[in-house]
Amino acid sequence: MAPTCLRPLLRYRSFAVLFLTPLLLLPLPLAVPTREAKCGYVIIIMAVYWCTEVIPLAVTSLMPVVFLPLLGVRSAKSVCLQYLNNTNMLFFGGLIVAISVEHWNLHKRIALKVLLFLGVQPPVLMLGFMIVTAFLSMWISNTATTAMMVPIVQAVLDQLDNTEYDVTVMEQAAGQTNTVIELEEKSTSVSTAVHVVNNEQVLDDPRSSEEKKRRKHICKGMTLCVSYAASIGGTATLTGTGPNVVLKGQMNQLYPNNNDIVNFASWFGFAFPNMVLMLVLAWLWLQCSFMGLNLKKSWGCGTERTSKEKAAYSVLKEEMKKLGPVSYAELNVLLLFALLVLLWFTRNPGFVKGWASKLFPGGEKYITDSVPAMFVSLLLFILPAHKPKFTAWNPSKSDSEQTEEDIKPFLSAPLLEWNVVQRKMPWSIVLLLGGGFALADASANSGLSAWLGRQMTPLGSIPPWAIATVISLITAVFTECTSNVATATLFLPVFSSLATSVKIHPLYVMLPATLSASFAFMLPVATPPNAIVFSYGHIRVLDMVKSGIVMNIIGVLTITLAINTWGRPMFELDTFPAWANSTTKQ
Repeated sequence: MAPTCLRPLLRYRSFAVLFLTPLLLLPLPLAVPTREAKCGYVIIIMAVYWCTEVIPLAVTSLMPVVFLPLLGVRSAKSVCLQYLNNTNMLFFGGLIVAISVEHWNLHKRIALKVLLFLGVQPPVLMLGFMIVTAFLSMWISNTATTAMMVPIVQAVLDQLDNTEYDVTVMEQAAGQTNTVIELEEKSTSVSTAVHVVNNEQVLDDPRSSEEKKRRKHICKGMTLCVSYAASIGGTATLTGTGPNVVLKGQMNQLYPNNNDIVNFASWFGFAFPNMVLMLVLAWLWLQCSFMGLNLKKSWGCGTERTSKEKAAYSVLKEEMKKLGPVSYAELNVLLLFALLVLLWFTRNPGFVKGWASKLFPGGEKYITDSVPAMFVSLLLFILPAHKPKFTAWNPSKSDSEQTEEDIKPFLSAPLLEWNVVQRKMPWSIVLLLGGGFALADASANSGLSAWLGRQMTPLGSIPPWAIATVISLITAVFTECTSNVATATLFLPVFSSLATSVKIHPLYVMLPATLSASFAFMLPVATPPNAIVFSYGHIRVLDMVKSGIVMNIIGVLTITLAINTWGRPMFELDTFPAWANSTTKQ
């Protein structure tokens, strides 16, 4: 219980945080009336509001539009330009394509196809769920992926449970019948007593406590694997999750001459192997924790498929049957999705000239990843959802004689309509990104970033790999209680200043921080996928904390490995680039 004097404060804590934070911090801009101090004042207030969520995150993100101009840090025109800049348009275009995939249930078809292909032994089934979830969360939101996958997992688990119960009852009934027959053959006098014993046994739960415990562990592992895979998979692509987009935007803000070092292809080349490695390690950890690693028993080596596995397979087949054959719209969306990925990878691959510079003079300067994203988004609003109807016009028929088939328009409704986008678009994330970019721009132009850099100069004596590891740990812990986008938004400008002050490549510290911001594995409130999985009731908070601690350690270790092996030659991390010598000056 809280002390009596603190109870009123706890009761009105939201009100207290909302109004006391600016008042308590007010001496900072008054005592030090510089642009750096005023910018720091706004950033600290927003950081407190983001961490405590006393007002919605998106609402807090609008504060720079009001306070940065009022305090004379940046003009309103400069601040507002950050809310729909190039990086936000890339994210916006990627989200529109993701919405079209969800709208036509293409993600569910892909998921079921892969699961039916891989098989239904528990370890393979878990691996299948993780592969599908990770792949889908690379392209659509982690929340949408988890919300779609968990009901499928639940249906499979329920079917396994029901079949296991039925099989156990049947086996016991068969065993009891055989016992009765054998005893009747030996002696008729004891048959009545045997029936009494058997009737008493039928009243017991047919499954042993050990079998129930094993079943409970499988349920925990199967549901946890989905939320973990969603968070891991989102790190593999530039548009897969918010922190990746924050990094791209802040690199453009803080280092405008960075030669587009972070683009879709370069990010994928670095992050995808890290995602695969972490997914495999996560799967092995969940196997050890909840199923054990008995290959013969778990993998079904040398055994036929059991009735439980047949039941799980039938559930997946039934779900697949409900989707029906592949529609014209699904095929079109799949082709457009493949086109977008192809355009992203081939725009500027790095080792050869991409289509941007070959097809368009000076294209490498004018064309960024947002161009193909918006091009494919426009096509989604134009191309029809059904095959065009080529019906010949018959002038001999009057209007009243025209059939419904005759008066159908040549083109049907488009693949995507704006009201669907308006309903499903996470506008709060778009505003959150914009607010973060506005803060990064203000921090660079006010001199706050340079000031922070000067304060961190003593850290130059610490080895860079140790700095990167500590940064990963700090970010992974902080993101457990704060939005991953807010975490990246607050930390990346600070780490950028740190890199500049100790003369190491900015990406050497910003890449680990960005990836670690997505590693919220320990608490149900840490990220929406965790909350969705927790709501199904199989997992306790303690289960998630125990598994999540190890997952965070795995994440930090894989990032440290990635940044010190294939990341070094890919981004030339051993050098301090010329473009990092100064931030934007306007």
